[in-house]
Amino acid sequence: MIGLRRATIMSISDQLKDHFSNPNVLTMYRVVAIPGLVLLLLFPNRLTTFLAALFFSIASVTDALDGFFARRRGMESSFGKVMDPVADKLLVSSAFIMMTSLGWVPAWIVCIIIGRELAVTGLRNLMAERREDVSASNLGKYKTGFQIAAIIPLLLHYTYLGIDFHAVGMFFLWCALLLTVWSGADYFLRFRGVLKF
Repeated sequence: MIGLRRATIMSISDQLKDHFSNPNVLTMYRVVAIPGLVLLLLFPNRLTTFLAALFFSIASVTDALDGFFARRRGMESSFGKVMDPVADKLLVSSAFIMMTSLGWVPAWIVCIIIGRELAVTGLRNLMAERREDVSASNLGKYKTGFQIAAIIPLLLHYTYLGIDFHAVGMFFLWCALLLTVWSGADYFLRFRGVLKF
């Protein structure tokens, strides 16, 4: 009886391990996290913004994990190469849009960031149709990292332990804006040969 129970627990543990180490599942968790993030920011206060920052942080960790598991387990796929950056863009854009509605970030910066994301996504889709490699460049990865580094303190928004998290977030946001424009220009310059108007 004890052996059967232990075997059942091990089986469930293995199933959970397989589930949470599947890169495509982790990618989709970022998409599923968006409604929760939006709901928390509809009622901004110290508790909900802290929870939103925590929620966003956990969702962002899956971005690193899905790539790690995809490479380690040989599970890289066309779905992952396309959906991974799309999930990032949806999560990041949702956070920025909600913070813009609260007046926490300048709308023009958010327009540039989201506009770049949409333009590059269109280009990546075009490249995917041509069977070109559409995985993110290093600049694109740095851009995503700085956007995440900006969003977490911006979501916290309030001052904690004498630290003005909004000011910290704005510093990283300016860095993210620079990398957003730079990486977007880099994409279009690299693939300008396939752009025919």
